[in-house]
Amino acid sequence: MPLIHSLAVYCGSSPGNDPRFIQAAVQTGQTLAQRQIRLIYGGGGVGMMGAIADATLAAGGHVTGIIPTFLDTRELKHPHVTDIHVTTTMHERKLLMVEKSQAFIALPGGYGTLDELFEVLTWAQLRIHQHPVGLLNVDGFFDPLLAFLDHLVFTDFLTAQDRDRIITSSDINHLIDQLQAWTPPTDTKFHLARRVEI
Repeated sequence: MPLIHSLAVYCGSSPGNDPRFIQAAVQTGQTLAQRQIRLIYGGGGVGMMGAIADATLAAGGHVTGIIPTFLDTRELKHPHVTDIHVTTTMHERKLLMVEKSQAFIALPGGYGTLDELFEVLTWAQLRIHQHPVGLLNVDGFFDPLLAFLDHLVFTDFLTAQDRDRIITSSDINHLIDQLQAWTPPTDTKFHLARRVEI
């Protein structure tokens, strides 16, 4: 796989209630700048989003923000990100983030973060893209989610191969190394649901 030069980061517009969340966002931004990887993110200037953009810029990195018009005031478009794209809808925002990125990671966040994460995972499952997807599992934040995904495999709603599409680490450098080394599954057959006779 070619070197990753642009990475989409999905994370909360809230800082959360644990200082380790913001610390992880800051460390991620610094690491992206050090590794010369452009940050593609939601364009906000507050919460986790603001922290990662601030840290990337402060370390001399490059940032592209993508924000829909109706969130411009709610998420407070980052005032210092010069490469900013304002879209009409959330759908356009998410598509543009995918088009500009070679890999995707999620940090702690809420519904929006999970929506973006699962959309890129679904698109990978459907072979719409073949880029790696990761979780920065800050202090076990995603452990309950990962346990639920294991439950989906156990109940046969998710294949083990598709479960393994999520690369997980608590260390941002290790996570990026894993993303860099990742290769798409060679099996191109779709998992089809079994017909249930009634």
